[in-house]
Amino acid sequence: MKMIKTITTHTAEETMDLARNLGEKLEPGDVLTLEGQLGAGKTTFSKGLAQGLGVTRTVKSPTFTIMKEYKGRVPFYHMDVYRLEDSDEDLGFEEYFLGEGVTVVEWPQFIEEYLPDERLVITIDYLEEDSRRIKLDARTSRFARLCKELGQ
Repeated sequence: MKMIKTITTHTAEETMDLARNLGEKLEPGDVLTLEGQLGAGKTTFSKGLAQGLGVTRTVKSPTFTIMKEYKGRVPFYHMDVYRLEDSDEDLGFEEYFLGEGVTVVEWPQFIEEYLPDERLVITIDYLEEDSRRIKLDARTSRFARLCKELGQ
């Protein structure tokens, strides 16, 4: 079952609240991808997800390290694969996608061939100031149910 839900947030706090709410519902093995231009709010969204997963450390974009792992109620794997644009290297992504944690991938188009089909695709569009349009494209019935619960 596929479902697309679009939510507009008007502040960074609203974006984080939405992500926190989603993070509270995530389970080990869940994979989410975050798409959007530079400055769209991908890292802000990731910070909210981490809070919902019980991560207490400060979440920063893993741009230069490709992946950061955080401890929460389940491990949180935060990947920024922007620097892999021209790379054919398999860095063992499946270990994370099939692992015991929740994986978030920023700039997923650069590793599309490694991504599982069953994932939640999140696209963040800059509207103005702090307003964002967040599109949740659920690729499984479980993600569709979670998306339906958001914003109610």
